Amino acid sequence: MTISPLVVPWFRENARDLPWRRPGFTPWGTLVSEFMLQQTPVARVIPRLAEWLERWPTPADLASCPPSDAVRAWDRLGYPRRALNLHACAVAITEHHSGEVPSDVDALLALPGIGDYTARAIAAFAFGLRVPVVDTNVRRVLARAVEGLAEPWAPNARRDLPLMEAQLPVDLQDARDTNAGAMELGALVCVARAPRCDICPLADACAWVLRGRPEHDGPKARTQKKYEGSDRQVRGLILRDLRASDIPLTATELEAVWPEAVQRDRALASLLRDGLVTGSGDEGYKLPE
Repeated sequence: MTISPLVVPWFRENARDLPWRRPGFTPWGTLVSEFMLQQTPVARVIPRLAEWLERWPTPADLASCPPSDAVRAWDRLGYPRRALNLHACAVAITEHHSGEVPSDVDALLALPGIGDYTARAIAAFAFGLRVPVVDTNVRRVLARAVEGLAEPWAPNARRDLPLMEAQLPVDLQDARDTNAGAMELGALVCVARAPRCDICPLADACAWVLRGRPEHDGPKARTQKKYEGSDRQVRGLILRDLRASDIPLTATELEAVWPEAVQRDRALASLLRDGLVTGSGDEGYKLPE
């Protein structure tokens, strides 16, 4: 089936009022939002995005500050390496694109921290280009409505992108709303557990529903590792203390962060490798300048 004729009117009637969907929202704002939305819920992103764009409304504004400011402002959004990548991205845009976010997918891919999904999302949503954008939610909608499967397959660009591109109308606004609408449908209606088929605009034509909603017979999706007690938690605690300090913290001071020395040292070493922390046991540890 072709999802666009049903998804577009549904999306225009039911789309959430999100900042990056409002008229006049800048390409830079869209880029920042896409960085923040990686593995982070929308509700947590919205207030931080507003703060970020008020402080750094253009790439040049962020590029003029040290990376440590970006890490501090990132606060508890998670995966703080994204903050360093976003700062490096702002520097590259300022130095190589006259401070303007490029619209071309290949040019976007050349920027630090931008992968294929993010490049396509910026091209489609900030500039209205007709390019397929596929995330987990879109893949689930395509798997069920088009392929008749209960669950999506593993990410595969050679399969995902042509399948989604075939759904995009020629009209640029319709194509943009098909991309956004498929995401919205997967996030709110065609959810992983207990899909709301009774209110889905695709239900009458959905291949999965027409097959009787068969159970998934493939491999189970991997569950995310527990956060409590993980190296991720220890990394976050170390960064929390460093963000709160204007001077380097000694190794002794960091001992109070986590009682288990081996795990604490492992987490600190990974932060040093990622460039999120600089220094040594002799001179103390701090955020990157």
